[in-house]
Amino acid sequence: MSTETLTIGKALNLGLRRAMEDDAKVVLMGEDIGRLGGVFRITDGLQKDFGEDRVVDTPLAEAGILGTAVGLAMRGYRPVCEIQFDGFVFPAYNQIVTQVAKIHARSRGRLAMPVVIRIPFGGGIGAVEHHSESPEAYFAHTPGLKVVAVSNPVDAYWGIQQAIAHPDPIVFLEPKRRYWDKAEVDTAATPDPLFASRVVRGGDDVTVLAYGPMVKTALQAAEAAAEEGRSLEVVDLRAISPLDLDPVFDSVRRTGRCVVVHEAPVTLGLGAEIATRVTEQCFHSLEAPVLRVGGYDTPYPPSKLEEEYLPDLDRVLDTVDRVMGF
Repeated sequence: MSTETLTIGKALNLGLRRAMEDDAKVVLMGEDIGRLGGVFRITDGLQKDFGEDRVVDTPLAEAGILGTAVGLAMRGYRPVCEIQFDGFVFPAYNQIVTQVAKIHARSRGRLAMPVVIRIPFGGGIGAVEHHSESPEAYFAHTPGLKVVAVSNPVDAYWGIQQAIAHPDPIVFLEPKRRYWDKAEVDTAATPDPLFASRVVRGGDDVTVLAYGPMVKTALQAAEAAAEEGRSLEVVDLRAISPLDLDPVFDSVRRTGRCVVVHEAPVTLGLGAEIATRVTEQCFHSLEAPVLRVGGYDTPYPPSKLEEEYLPDLDRVLDTVDRVMGF
């Protein structure tokens, strides 16, 4: 039987396992990913089965992890780097944006850079400083990088395999507070393209766009809105660089209204880019401005305050009320 119930975490584990079985050049690297299996146990059991040469416990040095990955990729390997928490990626930021993102162009196509950078991102787990951030806009703004944000076990299982097989570097964002969400996964299915948006709930009144951890929040808001007689269409963007916005434009031309939801601060977040593109392409169909829901323009707060910081069902519904009021 090819269908089983998996959490996002287990789906990632099985996806990594399958990628390593399919290609001996796939190498995992990261802090505590071997014997421990990673802080979220995403790589649990992989070092035991594939050995220390393919599942490498690295020093606590993110710049070193990514620098080593660059050299491995140049020699034909497919390194998959785990950044333990989102806020730990910044020591490696220089390597990612000046080396990983640019070597293919710098070499005029002679050198490929098939590096996957796994980053558990977002809040909601009661963690300390630098463990709950949403740095996706930094990477989506960098030409040469592709950015994927999964929201469910199906996309986790297939997406990590597709990212590893892809010839270009991919920042692969995993919503850490959703690691334990479950769904049926058909491991023999034909997956959707990696960089394609998907309508996950149909509706007629407002188009709600989300990715990663906010997809579940958007769906919960849609369920609550239905009880009040409003019909929200929810689109999971899935990839945020490149953006697949044709399904979004089709939706907005029908509904006439659009709300974009993400955890990252609103100012200069992905919502700004998406709102602009929707306005450019759907101007004559819009009945209201495109509105955004996001984190506040403050550093991520202590865990006791994070529920006040994170966008929730009520904030999404309040914004739906605003967009319906025009």
